[in-house]
Amino acid sequence: MKSTRPLTILFSVAALALTLAGCERPPMEVEQNGFRGTGMQQVNNPRIEASLAAKNQVPAALDPPAPGGPAASAVYKNVQVLGGLSVNEFNRLMVAMTLWVAPQQGCAFCHNVQNFADDSLYTKVVARKMVQMTQNVNSKWTTHVGATGVTCYTCHRGNNLPEKRWFTEPDAKMAGRLLGNDAGQNKAGKESVGNSSLPYDPFTPFLLESKEIRVAGTTALPTGNRQSIKQAEWTHGLMMHMSNSLGVNCTYCHNTRAMADWEQSPPQRVTAWHGIRMVRELNNEYIVPLTSIQPADHLGPTGDIAKVNCATCHQGVNKPLYGVSMLSSHPELAGPKTLQAALKKQ
Repeated sequence: MKSTRPLTILFSVAALALTLAGCERPPMEVEQNGFRGTGMQQVNNPRIEASLAAKNQVPAALDPPAPGGPAASAVYKNVQVLGGLSVNEFNRLMVAMTLWVAPQQGCAFCHNVQNFADDSLYTKVVARKMVQMTQNVNSKWTTHVGATGVTCYTCHRGNNLPEKRWFTEPDAKMAGRLLGNDAGQNKAGKESVGNSSLPYDPFTPFLLESKEIRVAGTTALPTGNRQSIKQAEWTHGLMMHMSNSLGVNCTYCHNTRAMADWEQSPPQRVTAWHGIRMVRELNNEYIVPLTSIQPADHLGPTGDIAKVNCATCHQGVNKPLYGVSMLSSHPELAGPKTLQAALKKQ
């Protein structure tokens, strides 16, 4: 009779490999960021950190524009947003935007090069709206972005479309599932929630709609307490996304001894609160209105436009581009008020 030991060993090795497939290889770096005994520690993988560093390098700034000169609106036609810039400032920003968004296609990505005033290319209409959105973020949402702010490069990183974007997931009943409605969860391989069984589209209810983000009810009795485990799973799906997007643990925003208590939470929780509402506004006020001009191959399975979430800007680090501000080189993107003040000083 043949020995089954080799086969047993093979199965054991395979089982061990599957068990460890979701684990990260040590050594890890652990930094305490709260009181002892609360488990408030940030765990970092040096190998992941090294790969993220390469993706978060800030490009070299262009040479400053020559001072003075006529306004762009006095020289060029159909300059609707940046007409107050001088011609030199305007041309410099156009070169920068080309490098940030369309380094391969050049000016032709947004412009009819036979008539630069023409708005027939949808990409030009989108770019104009995105400039307004960037100015809005930098002027209105300092509660989230601080003085660091954002530019086109923060999201695009040299790509026509940001690498990190999302579409609304089709309802399970629309997908022709043999096993019925999966209630929007238990689908393997969804990076949005760390490949877990959590609801895999936490973005539509929280970053497009304004559903309540809550885990525990505030009362013990059913009356007035509409919180449930099901709702908690959706909230945890969003938290999983935020944790992965920023490369941080739950303790970055929460105190483990009192997760729901704002008074005991780190200040980052307030910053995140504003960030959620900022993203929701950007999607609804600036991005969704552009749906009708998008080509069909840019739309998602439900016909929606690609939208932004935390990963769009952060891309794995707690501060996009490690907190390096590009606004000092491009104050024209800091917002209309800042722009007007800067122009008065010239």
